[in-house]
Amino acid sequence: MRKFLIALPLIVAAPLLAQQDAAPQLPGVADAARVAAGAYVVDSRHTQVNWQVNHFGFNDYFGLFGDVKGTLQIDPANPAASKVDVTIPIASVATSSQGLTDHLKTADFFDVAKYDSARFVSTSVIVDGQKAIIKGDLTMLGVTKPVELETRFEGAGNNPMNKKATIGFHAATTIKRSEWGMTKYVPMVGDDVKLRISVAFEKEG
Repeated sequence: MRKFLIALPLIVAAPLLAQQDAAPQLPGVADAARVAAGAYVVDSRHTQVNWQVNHFGFNDYFGLFGDVKGTLQIDPANPAASKVDVTIPIASVATSSQGLTDHLKTADFFDVAKYDSARFVSTSVIVDGQKAIIKGDLTMLGVTKPVELETRFEGAGNNPMNKKATIGFHAATTIKRSEWGMTKYVPMVGDDVKLRISVAFEKEG
């Protein structure tokens, strides 16, 4: 009996210790069953549009846009009917060099005094499992051209901080900036621009 009483605290504590040793579960899981149908808005604090362009053939340099706004309409029972409408404030462009950042805002590149934003509006969604091709129109510098985004569903669940239903995606594409009239320094500064997008949407209501 004495041995049992000595061991009793260990028996009681064992489940608690096991829980502490278990890896914490992420709130977002790539499970379509977790996606709630309805209207979503971009979680601007956790969304970025990253770009990459070659410089003189020596190396690549990188930058990003933040403060993205937009909406998503989605129904997991019919994902091909999804609609995306996203606006990127061009003045939010950021790089590791303040001089470069300032130059990008001039008429040589984004001309933010005249064109303060870029906008992508989807026209179709082709779904293949956890991936999709989102076709749409990108308007930038007053020019609208078609773009295809290779998109991957990353996860869905409830944000543990604000309790909102959240969906996350990664998307990628490559565009030719000259097609939007941004021809300065081509080809010394690359015409091809790689875009990498990490976006989270939060359910409205």
